[in-house]
Order: sequence, then C-alpha cells, then structure tokens
Amino acid sequence: MTTGTGIDAQLGYRLETTVGTEVTPNKFLEFNSEGLDFDPTWLEPTGIRTGQKFKNNTRLAQSLKKVAGPIDVPYAFRTMGGLWKAAIGSSVTTPTLVGPAAAYKQVHQSGDLLGKSLTVQVGRPEAHGSQAIRPHTIRGAKVTDWEFSCSDSAGAKLVLGLDGWDETTATALAAASFVSDSTNGEFNFTHCSAFSLGGTIGGTTELTYTGGTAVATIVKGITIKGDNALDVERYGLGNAGLKKEQLEGGVPVITITLDAEYNQAEFYTPFKAGTATSLLCRFEASTIETTYKNTIEFIVPVARIKKVTPQVSGPEVVKAQVELEVYANATNNPFQVLLISQDSVAI
Repeated sequence: MTTGTGIDAQLGYRLETTVGTEVTPNKFLEFNSEGLDFDPTWLEPTGIRTGQKFKNNTRLAQSLKKVAGPIDVPYAFRTMGGLWKAAIGSSVTTPTLVGPAAAYKQVHQSGDLLGKSLTVQVGRPEAHGSQAIRPHTIRGAKVTDWEFSCSDSAGAKLVLGLDGWDETTATALAAASFVSDSTNGEFNFTHCSAFSLGGTIGGTTELTYTGGTAVATIVKGITIKGDNALDVERYGLGNAGLKKEQLEGGVPVITITLDAEYNQAEFYTPFKAGTATSLLCRFEASTIETTYKNTIEFIVPVARIKKVTPQVSGPEVVKAQVELEVYANATNNPFQVLLISQDSVAI
C-alpha cells in the first residue's frame, strides 16, 4: 500500500549498546505524531568587505549539531518497556515469566540514566515522484522528559521528549514489523482498575502496595510527568560539532496531575496540612492467561500534594486540579512502573 501521505510513515527504535553509536531499530510503534527536528547552529560571517554588503556565503558554516523533539504514541500493551528504561533509567533487560506460559513481567524503577540511549528512525513519506518513504535516523537520543496521560473517554498515551546527537538520511529504512494485533491492544480510561492513596509500601527490587483507600473523588484525567534535568549542551573542542552524552545536570522531578471534582477531605485537607501520602494507579486490560492481564501499574511511595485549585466558575460541578510531586524517603525507590504483557524477549 502506498499513499504518499503520513499514512505510510513509520517509527522504530532500539536501545543503543554504546551511547551515540547507531543501531538498527528492532521495535516499531504505532504513533500519533513526531516532531524530531535537525536544528544545527549556524556560524554567521561577521567580517566587513568593501564592495559587499551581504554576508559572505563561503564563510557560513554549521557549528553545533542538534536533533530534538517529541514522539507521541498510543500506549500499547507491548513494546513499551524499552521506552520506560530510557525514560526513567531502569535496569530491566529481559522480562520475567510470571504466568504458566505467556505472561511476562517487567519492573521498571527510577535509576541511573547514564549509558541509556536510543537510536530512533522515522520514515517520512514524500508526496511527489515515487512516494518514497525517506528514513531519518537519529542516534544518541536520550529522554529529556516524558508524559503518560489518560483521560475520560480517551486512550492512554506516552509522549517522550528526545534529544539526539545527530541525524542521518543515509541509513536504509528498516523493515517495520509489529507484534500480533491479537496480543497488542491499547490501554484506555476504562482499564483503570485501581486508584488508591495511603497504602503501605513493601519490597525493594519490586515495590508492593497494600491497604490504602480507593480514591472516591471523580477523577476525569491523570497525567504523570517526568523531567530528567539533562544537560544537553555538552559540546566541546575536537568533537566536530557533536555533543557528548547528555548527563543528569540537576534534580529530576516527577509530578502527577489529576483533573478532578472538588473533594475537600480527600485532597484539600492533606494539601493544607502538608502531609505525605503514597499512591497506586493500575490499568488492567485483556486477560493473557489465568489471572494475568495486560497491565501497567504505577507505585509512588511518597508524594506530596503541592497544589489544589478549587474554583467556582459557574453553576456546574466545581472542579479542582490536583498536583502532586514525587519525593524520596531514603528507604524505597521513589517511582515504579510495572508492566505485564506477552513481551518475552530482551527489551
């Protein structure tokens, strides 16, 4: 099938073994959009030359190379583990079998981002001529920020902000292959099976959450955001305009925003008191086997409600946007994403 439009586009990625060394994408994603732009710094000529009032073309040069922008993907049951590893720095390499034969678990906890990078390839179709799909391959891509979101009557999605070393159009377009549709649906708002505050946290390499109180407030949307505070300006002499690995140059921040109806006891009272809480949010979709379902689960051992904004703007139900921030407690990992799917091979 050839259309010459965005319908023919493709997006693939692969975790790199060495940061900045291109590898061939081996996982392909359905995606909503991408905005990866090659945006070099230009060294403009400044010299004055008699008889010439415009800048001298032969003195113009590209200096610093930069590729950056977002990818926006519907949140699928499978092929998402590598994105979480790059986003939060987890140490997962291969999923663990937990079911009798087909259900596998990945436990992604926030960790070291050093050495965790991606090669990302976008196939961009041309409308003219042979309607070719032109490959744009970005190496040394690291996740600067990320956002998981799901709202009422909508599907879940994951948006990654990427910063890469360089782009080439010379690498051949990788042959896209997708896992079976029968095992790879998409999470949506109806799949949220548990949303709780105040539970007891246990475990180390895999956090557990017990007890807690189910959120009674009507919450119409949840957005979980991470900012990795990467230094993306590591250019230096002798690097031919390429940056070195983007390192963590600040304190990372993870926030959770809820679009909710106003409930004083559940959100506003602990906000005013400045008390800490724990949080669990779980999405469960179709059954893989026995009791195991396609799952994504977030556990936060310590969160503080930093802002609640109930305002009366008319006769409708009073809304309140609730903003929480993730904190460390010196005991538990601050943030965990657990996946259960049929992904069985190395991420």
